[in-house]
Amino acid sequence: MWGRILLVAIAAYVAGFVVFVTTLPQSQPGGVRADGIVALTGGTERLDAATALFESGVGKRLLITGVHATTTKLALKILTHGGRRFDCCADLGFQATNTHGNAAEAALWARAHGYRSLVVVTAAYHMPRSLTEFSAQMPHVKLIAYPVTAQNIDVHGWWHSPVAFSVLQWEYAKYLGSIALISLFPPHPAGAEARDTSVSPV
Repeated sequence: MWGRILLVAIAAYVAGFVVFVTTLPQSQPGGVRADGIVALTGGTERLDAATALFESGVGKRLLITGVHATTTKLALKILTHGGRRFDCCADLGFQATNTHGNAAEAALWARAHGYRSLVVVTAAYHMPRSLTEFSAQMPHVKLIAYPVTAQNIDVHGWWHSPVAFSVLQWEYAKYLGSIALISLFPPHPAGAEARDTSVSPV
């Protein structure tokens, strides 16, 4: 009996993984409009895409969440080729150390500015978990996925790439974990009056 249950569980996990990989967002939407942009750290391609989108006129402000404590705004501006909009209206979030923290940090930032729509910029394979966490923290905010291609992660040919398979397998497990934790322990977002001390405009 237990053997059958185990086989069913493995089959369900494998089937879910295949669906997860084959339904990852690939294309970036055109004509994007939103109140703000949130970029999750974890790869320069994410920051480059978010900054380029922001400098093109999308959003009122840009939040880069999960920034290392020693990183400066000037360093990020140089790294991402930011311009005048980056100078005036890009904020850095230093408190988040994982995707759950990114969502909490972004939620406080969005509430502080009264934003009702956000463009979420992260790697394509990371997008499902990011949207799950962000939606839980901001159920009434419209989230627009803006996926970017991560270097060395071939989501199309993952079955013949050990690196891609390993990354996607681990991300899928974390995605399931996020769903389970949110279901068991629903977040209680801070009120609209909460003061965000984790985000800095400088």
